[in-house]
Amino acid sequence: MSTITSAKNKATALTNVQALITGTEKHFPNGQFTLGNTAYTTATLVQTLQSLADAITALDTAHSAVKDGVAALRAMETKVDPVIRAYVTFLRATFSTATAQLGDFGLQALKARQPLPTEKRAAATAKLRATRTARGTTSKKQKLAVKGDVTGVTVTPITTPSPASPPAAPAGPAPVATAPVATPK
Repeated sequence: MSTITSAKNKATALTNVQALITGTEKHFPNGQFTLGNTAYTTATLVQTLQSLADAITALDTAHSAVKDGVAALRAMETKVDPVIRAYVTFLRATFSTATAQLGDFGLQALKARQPLPTEKRAAATAKLRATRTARGTTSKKQKLAVKGDVTGVTVTPITTPSPASPPAAPAGPAPVATAPVATPK
């Protein structure tokens, strides 16, 4: 893949190709080039580069059309999907057991719900109870019965000093600090 089209995005690639075209026309108006064992004139080289620029532009246009198409599809799906769901529900209610008629609409009859066998139901119930015990989950009525016991409450008031205004700075120049001078002994 060329370095031009492997740029960060199509806009950069297109700008790079157009800059190559402009520079070639400016500095080599009647040039002769041998690139990769192929001879080019300025006109044929510019034509080759322009075909790449046209391909990038066409790709950009196609991407825009695809984005517009996808947006239109999604907008239409949001309008039509509720109608389809309602119609399928109507068809299933109308032809609930008539598999041939449902097949005409591309639908299959819903399977009757099979109750769990006794052993599996018992195992599921045991697992449910064990999970609730492990998690400590309870029902609404059991939660209402839970009350906290308070043996004694000590209230400690928190007093914060009122914010004092900062001392005013002296109007004159700031005093200069001097270091003590050591006296020789």
